[in-house]
Amino acid sequence: MGKEMIKLRPYQEEIAAKCVHLLKTKGMAYLAMEVRTGKTFTALAACNKLVGHKCGKVVFVTKKKAISSIEADIKAMRPKLQIVVVNYESLHKVNMVNVDVVVLDEAQKLKQYPKPDPKSSLYHKVKAFLSGSPYCKIIFLSGTPSPESYSELYHQFAVSPHYNPFVEYGSFYKWAKDFVNITQIDFGNGPVNCYDDAHKDDVMRVLDPYFLTYTQTQSGFDNQVNEYVLSVEMKPMTYAICDKLKKYRVVEGKDNVILADTPVKLMQKLHQLYSGTVLFEDGEGKVIDDTKAQFITNKFKGKKIAILYKYKLELDLLCSVFPNWTADPEEFKQEGKTFLGQIQSSREGINLSIADALIFFNIDYAALSYFQARDRLTSKDRTKPNNVYWVFAEGGIEERIYEAVKDKKNYTLSYFNRDFGTKSKKVEQTSLKL
Repeated sequence: MGKEMIKLRPYQEEIAAKCVHLLKTKGMAYLAMEVRTGKTFTALAACNKLVGHKCGKVVFVTKKKAISSIEADIKAMRPKLQIVVVNYESLHKVNMVNVDVVVLDEAQKLKQYPKPDPKSSLYHKVKAFLSGSPYCKIIFLSGTPSPESYSELYHQFAVSPHYNPFVEYGSFYKWAKDFVNITQIDFGNGPVNCYDDAHKDDVMRVLDPYFLTYTQTQSGFDNQVNEYVLSVEMKPMTYAICDKLKKYRVVEGKDNVILADTPVKLMQKLHQLYSGTVLFEDGEGKVIDDTKAQFITNKFKGKKIAILYKYKLELDLLCSVFPNWTADPEEFKQEGKTFLGQIQSSREGINLSIADALIFFNIDYAALSYFQARDRLTSKDRTKPNNVYWVFAEGGIEERIYEAVKDKKNYTLSYFNRDFGTKSKKVEQTSLKL
């Protein structure tokens, strides 16, 4: 396929060489490299060093939105490999015959515990996929291997039919007896076991030999993220609906009903409404306020921007205001394009560093989304400031969520009840035109 067009940095060459050694001796390697330190090129280089001499077969598994970026990296690097790039949901379409290496991008997706759902979990899909070639080597890629608990590492390594270092335990529950301080939590229906408190030292005593870590600081990054909170006054109707909903828990229009008869539903409805959309009780939705989107067009006129949203209806709203949009990070490189991406699906594996600014139209409840998504502009070669903007409704729910997640805490119902003084109450009705 010709000479490599991408010249790896010295640290990438070194990590790739160490990765090859691990693949030869342990069958697996985990590249725990922070965002924008070059995990993809390093993994491809390791595969090339390992099996490039025979034009080996590699399957690179990633998320759907990252496929175009991965393919662009492969084209730029031109390794001597047969490479199939596939998203996790399409693994059943790949022939595993003669596969030498499988690269599992964003491997933390396999972290579900204590018992992954056999019908929907990626763990079971990947494990079944790898059984088609049980002796193929595995490279895990992630900047956040275990963001919330070291218990999250068990199933990531257990996907291997042959190289799993915990194979003698047979299940997470058996493993947890030796590696987790098992506690109990009562949610009102009796106590249940909690497996969050894994013994870090014991877990990493086994797994440390598989890990190759690298940080932005080590690679010489000087790109600090600059965050700005922008408050926007929404339309009077938006505040009227929110106030009625908080008081009566229901707003009934001519054809539609917004029902918030539980604190959870109230939290969700307010979260939607303060950004200008709402999902009705019958499943239909409506855009009620485009103030935030119009504010963004005026504030960032002439700038190349990427916008991340939370709810599906917010995409409909944004598409109407930004008609020249794309959800493809490669297509985003074209002049005049605006990137629109859902926060959770865009928080990993995509590079938006070409943007002048990253704008959050709304905010996710998860601290992981906050820390990963805000880093999408980061690049070692970026010369522009990493400016991230959060557009919040004045008096809305977003800033409360922001204060929690930036403190590494998920915004839960208990926080919402504290912030808004909510509790279950009898539903009354009020009429308000929607």
